[in-house]
Amino acid sequence: MQKQRAIYLVLDMQNDLVHDDGPNGKGPLGQQVRERQLIGKTAAAIKRAREAGILVGFVRVGFSAGYPECPAGSQVFSAAPQHGLFKLGGWGTEIHPELEQREGDIQVVKHRVSPFYSTTLEAQLRAQNVSRIYCAGVSTQAVVQATVRDAHDRDYEVILLEDLCAAHSAEEHGNSVQSIGRFCKTETSDTVAFAHP
Repeated sequence: MQKQRAIYLVLDMQNDLVHDDGPNGKGPLGQQVRERQLIGKTAAAIKRAREAGILVGFVRVGFSAGYPECPAGSQVFSAAPQHGLFKLGGWGTEIHPELEQREGDIQVVKHRVSPFYSTTLEAQLRAQNVSRIYCAGVSTQAVVQATVRDAHDRDYEVILLEDLCAAHSAEEHGNSVQSIGRFCKTETSDTVAFAHP
């Protein structure tokens, strides 16, 4: 029988959202990313996960030219076309340059909040026999919450790396972590022991 495996999913750590020079760099999310030292700590966690033999995956939100997948009625995404956000093939949808990607990493492009919605994520996880998901990223109240809940309902064991997440305020982050606490184990990058099940 094939061995069960684990993956560290890095969620939406793309330039449009977390780079100092990106559209969110000067705003409240960018401030939280800096205060919580998200880039450096995430880079260190990716390195540790790789050293432990854990798979690494990168999730990003992105839309094709002309934004055909973008839902016009969405309070989250409807403004993206007018501001030129999340354009696939552009700098904004690239993963932050300090976060090392390697050939063979799982890559997922999503058009909604959840990385499981209409993407290849689940097919890739099943192909790799993944049963445990470590996850973190931005923002806590959006992709992180959606990932934890959707992964839980697909019978994955989920471990949230709380200190590697950020929202638009510390309060919003705290509320989000509390609300998903029943659906995952909560760890920090300092205390987690990356391991296969």
